[in-house]
Formats: sequence, structure tokens, C-alpha cells
Amino acid sequence: MQTMNEQRFPKGWDEQRVKRLIAELDARTDEECIAADEAAATGGDDQTVITVPAALLPEIRRLLASYKTV
Repeated sequence: MQTMNEQRFPKGWDEQRVKRLIAELDARTDEECIAADEAAATGGDDQTVITVPAALLPEIRRLLASYKTV
């Protein structure tokens, strides 16, 4: 079981990379955040953006974690 003090990062990530990403996101203006969201929503044919009830998130995360890309 993982305790609150233990940290796990995805392959290729470490604490320094996470801190750089947080700093970059914190430095964005509202307009830059909106533009990034809009670009992500129209970014490609193989992905989509949807809203779902928050109560479904645990099940969606389990499904995504089990998904294997080809």
C-alpha cells in the first residue's frame, strides 16, 4: 500500500519534470489556458473531449488504466 509521502511518477517523469510543468502552467494567462483547451478539443481525429458526472471518474480512470494501445 502506498503512503501519502510516497511518490510514483509515470515512466520518464521525475519530481523535477513535474515541478517544471506546474511552473509553466501557473505562468499561463487565462487566454493561454483557454487557447490550450480549445486546441486540445480540436487536436485530432483519434481523441475527443467530453464532460461526465464526477461520480463516474473512478470507473472511467479504471477503464483507461486497463486500455492497451496497439
